[in-house]
Amino acid sequence: MNARSDQLVVALDADDTLWANEDNFQQAEVEYVDLIHPYCRERSREDVSAVLFEIQRNHLDIYGVGVKCFTLSMVEAATVLSDGAVSTADINNILEIGKGLLREPVHLLAGVEDSVTELAANYRLLLVTKGELSHQNAKIDQCGLKHHFESTHVLVRKSVDDYQDLLALKGIDPTRFVMVGNSLKSDVLPVIKLGGIGIHIPYQLLWKAEEITPPKNLDVPTLANLAEVLPFLQSNPSTASTQLTPEAGTPS
Repeated sequence: MNARSDQLVVALDADDTLWANEDNFQQAEVEYVDLIHPYCRERSREDVSAVLFEIQRNHLDIYGVGVKCFTLSMVEAATVLSDGAVSTADINNILEIGKGLLREPVHLLAGVEDSVTELAANYRLLLVTKGELSHQNAKIDQCGLKHHFESTHVLVRKSVDDYQDLLALKGIDPTRFVMVGNSLKSDVLPVIKLGGIGIHIPYQLLWKAEEITPPKNLDVPTLANLAEVLPFLQSNPSTASTQLTPEAGTPS
């Protein structure tokens, strides 16, 4: 085991960084479109998905990110797309799709267990995710990695203010804080705006609400997988905060 370094505090995202998540939602959406499209055959399947996403996006501030928002949005979209003709039986089927997401076991991504173990042996390690508290905590408990983290944090959102509050709570200097995740919008840009270090590990799927056009002057480490994080940090022991000018329009 290497000597532990307290120079940096490393935080890991969870969904689509430690375990698969968007795969489950996209499969659930396919099942939903199969169910609802017969009510509105004048529309394309893509239209059905677009209506669902727009309703979901409008509800994020009310319900938050996660299965609850997705399920309630599916129900509302079904009434809109069917002009109120959706059957009680199919409403129940929609609810079952949502329950299926809650019952889905955690599937760690390849190499994650070893990578988390190695990072925890070398750095103060936090888990920082967002979503519904009960569901996210259930996944954290189930994943088998919780004991590697100094603390775990489930945020409603990942804004600059949310990260600032977290760092203040933990007494962490923002310039020595590293956030690793699959979303530029949620895991990288807000941390950079605070003067921290963002490491981007893209996943094969990205939720539409996380899509963003990167600022032209954005230059952050982009790694293939979590196993590359420790070698990167060890080869850059004086890792400096990524520079990003305020004019770049980072999210607040």
